[in-house]
Amino acid sequence: MAVESDSERGLGAIGWRADTPLPVDMPADWRPARVVAQHRSGYVLSDGAAHAGRDDFSAQPAPRFLRRGADPTLRPAVGDFVLIDAATPAVIHTVLPRRTTLSRAAAGERYARQIIATNIDTVFVLMGLDGDFNPRRIERYLLLIQGSGARPLIVLTKADKVEEEALYTSLDALHAQLPADIDIRAVNAKDAASIEPLLRYLKHGDTAVLVGSSGAGKSTLTNTLLGRERQATSTVREHDSRGRHTTTHRSLIALPSGGCLIDTPGMRELKLTGEEDLAAASFADIEALALQCRFGDCTHGNEPGCAVRAALESGALDPARWDSFRKLRGELAAASDSLEAQLERKAQARVANKVLGKRLIDKYGRH
Repeated sequence: MAVESDSERGLGAIGWRADTPLPVDMPADWRPARVVAQHRSGYVLSDGAAHAGRDDFSAQPAPRFLRRGADPTLRPAVGDFVLIDAATPAVIHTVLPRRTTLSRAAAGERYARQIIATNIDTVFVLMGLDGDFNPRRIERYLLLIQGSGARPLIVLTKADKVEEEALYTSLDALHAQLPADIDIRAVNAKDAASIEPLLRYLKHGDTAVLVGSSGAGKSTLTNTLLGRERQATSTVREHDSRGRHTTTHRSLIALPSGGCLIDTPGMRELKLTGEEDLAAASFADIEALALQCRFGDCTHGNEPGCAVRAALESGALDPARWDSFRKLRGELAAASDSLEAQLERKAQARVANKVLGKRLIDKYGRH
């Protein structure tokens, strides 16, 4: 049996997988590390050697990542494993292949994809059992997670703040709404015993990312998992149970359990990328109903033989879920159109550049 090197053992502490491919022609002075934070001035990396008394270190991206017009999704992101050189500060030369990628459409009218975290196994969707509780928002999160390659875990925080009857009512409502294979946990994020069931997702080599609104308890949960106060926390507003953004940037943290946790700022907007699949998320039952309609192009309005409308009238389909489905379907169609338009513009630009290049060659010749 091969003996694990100190480097491999250190990388394993920050989620490295033994089957991660390395370039065969990698220079001898390059080594892998993981992106644990990103700032405007650069990146913070770890090679897993913190247990040996060495702290995380700064790094700068290679110039090619910063070129104008470069695809921002190809730049290093929190969770990435990268190859760096021996310089000080280190230079990030390569982003190694990503196992999973959680992303959303960036805010604004222009289509752009924003990476939330990479190389994650589980997405902890945090939602407070107070004024933050909103099952419709969970449907949106599940859509974004569905195409990431990671599995979702719904974590209902502040279970200590509600009566037992209200807790079970909320759990029953979610279980009825979501697919049966999605795990739901209600916890008191301040209590180590309460969050112990979450540790099965945070074993050696595992990486999870926390997502949810400000005030949902992400920083509190992180501190409890760490066993110390590392992340700043704050109180929430009384009228809507929202908090201030105490977490201002994404950061990867190694936990005593052996796993890694990526904490993120609260998300005010969850825009779809246009590549999500409604049926594969939490709406497979509605998609199945639509297939039973008499007409293939049924708009589920006044057409005869509409299975969706019949389910709504009989109470088999919750009107609120149907409204949510229609809203998300509309957003998904709009996002898909934006993505298609962007790809078309890029294709036209490539053709135009080729034509211009040919004209210049014809006029001046090759140099």
